[in-house]
Amino acid sequence: MKSYPYKSFFFIGIAGTGMSAIAQYLKGKEKKIAGSDRMFHATNKMQIQEQFESQGITCFSQDGSGITQDIDVVVISTAIEESNIEYQKAKKLHIPIIKRSELLAIISNSIPTIAVGGTAGKSTTTAMIFHILQSCGKNPSLITGAGLSSLQKQGIPGNAWVGEGNWLVIEADESDGSIVNYSPEIGILLNIQRDHKEYHELQELFTQFKENTKSFFIVNQNCERAKMLSQNAEYDFGFSSNAGIYGHDFKQNGFSISFSVHSQQCTIPVIGKHNMENALAALAVSVKVGISMPDAIHALASFEGIYRRTQLVGKDAHANIYVVDDFAHNPSEVSAAIAACQEISPRVIAWFQPHGFGPLQFMHKELAQDVSTQLRKQDIFCISDVFYAGGTVDKNISPRIVSDAMQKNGKNALYIQQKNDFLQQLPTLVQDNDIVLIMGARDPHLHEFAQQVLQTIHAR
Repeated sequence: MKSYPYKSFFFIGIAGTGMSAIAQYLKGKEKKIAGSDRMFHATNKMQIQEQFESQGITCFSQDGSGITQDIDVVVISTAIEESNIEYQKAKKLHIPIIKRSELLAIISNSIPTIAVGGTAGKSTTTAMIFHILQSCGKNPSLITGAGLSSLQKQGIPGNAWVGEGNWLVIEADESDGSIVNYSPEIGILLNIQRDHKEYHELQELFTQFKENTKSFFIVNQNCERAKMLSQNAEYDFGFSSNAGIYGHDFKQNGFSISFSVHSQQCTIPVIGKHNMENALAALAVSVKVGISMPDAIHALASFEGIYRRTQLVGKDAHANIYVVDDFAHNPSEVSAAIAACQEISPRVIAWFQPHGFGPLQFMHKELAQDVSTQLRKQDIFCISDVFYAGGTVDKNISPRIVSDAMQKNGKNALYIQQKNDFLQQLPTLVQDNDIVLIMGARDPHLHEFAQQVLQTIHAR
């Protein structure tokens, strides 16, 4: 790696999506990689722990035992506090400590990079771009926040890949402000929605992201706030015929969407109109790297989706009930996931777990309003207790504030505290032809929970 002296890396919290992707990428670049996570155990191993070890990544419990003098650098995310035992041990041993975002910036600045930014849709769009480039012989590399189903079939987490080609495709995060550290050849702005930060802060971050982009900046014309940054942008996409990549005539048939790009038909085995926007962004990038539109569209037809993005968990064939799992964690994403599922079934039972007390405090009013607007009379929205990942945080808010507000809006909203409580109530809630949608972030057990939901439906 250019201008970077370290050979041995230790990641604190390596099981996190952002951390795990960089760790795997560096391992593919023949670096020595180790890491710890509070969920790791020596005997009862998580799947991702076993996947790391199969790649030659050494795993430790988060007890300090993995921090030794032969480590060149310790990598942390913003979730790691200075009081962490391993952080303190690294300081005591005078081992340099750097942030995940700093390391990703160094990596991305060492290779021509396509960086996908925006407050929603980053993981899916990043995956679509990677899939098109890989299918069309570009052999790209990948660092992203969610595993591609096609890569997971190889027994790996699927959120990182080291290819032999010239391009690296990354998901550029705005939540910690790190997006301003990247200087990509191609930058994509999908949208600007109030999430983690206020609008004016996001506008500043994405403006700097645009200024840092070297060659092509691609903007979504469907988002008014993003559109404000389209002046002097090299390319755009959207539903308007004035857009560089113009999509229209959207249809969803079951678990597949189709639409026209100018005069060409595009069909992708995913759901939701938001994925049409993601696909248009991916097509815009593909054209800029020299892939023909017909070839890019043909590649998307074999896109298998990504982990926990409106992912079909299974179906109870007897009652015609589907279970879908999604990473949605902010108001726009929750509403988009519900909207996609409404196209499939006459009634949606949506269960949502807030991913932190801070985020709930920040978004609860918009969550109640946006989801209320999206829900039909027959739909049911269930909200659970907040997922607490540890650390110092103000816990003085209850998810009941959301369900109460939605009930005042005349919607079927329930506060169901625990996952097991939802499983117990589910047989009385669910009906034939329903779709049950599981939503939330950070909690590593949510996909397992979605599978338990399907089993509960089977057994009712």
